[in-house]
Amino acid sequence: MSETPTITPAKPDPVDVSIGSRLRLRRLALGLSQSSLANALGITFQQIQKYERGTNRIVASRLYRLSQVLQVPVQYFFQDLSAREAPEHSLANGQSDVESPERVSDLMTQRDMLRLVQAYSRIDDATVRRQIYALVKTIGEHCCDPTC
Repeated sequence: MSETPTITPAKPDPVDVSIGSRLRLRRLALGLSQSSLANALGITFQQIQKYERGTNRIVASRLYRLSQVLQVPVQYFFQDLSAREAPEHSLANGQSDVESPERVSDLMTQRDMLRLVQAYSRIDDATVRRQIYALVKTIGEHCCDPTC
């Protein structure tokens, strides 16, 4: 008797997952639903879900349109990638110092984090935003201190 081979779905490319995480982050920061973003692009919300998970790649023309709708430069979607270690080093040790897109996605599912990002994005004054960032950064560094 021969066994039927099991087909395992390929994992999404880490680049596609990273871009999808950035898409989700920006969509949530603007307070948009998957449906409203999909409507603006003329696609289904299921397609947005697939983009955000990285299971479907975003073609260049759609990425450009997303950047317009989400009011960010196209480079926004690649910011996490530019901070990655050189590919040879990442392959050698199997690790990267960059937080995984899944970690960012997990944080954004927390209601308080989402509310904070949405409130922060509504602040028009750049000076106030920088001051709030500095405050949160200082508190975060202090709370991470083991002597805290």
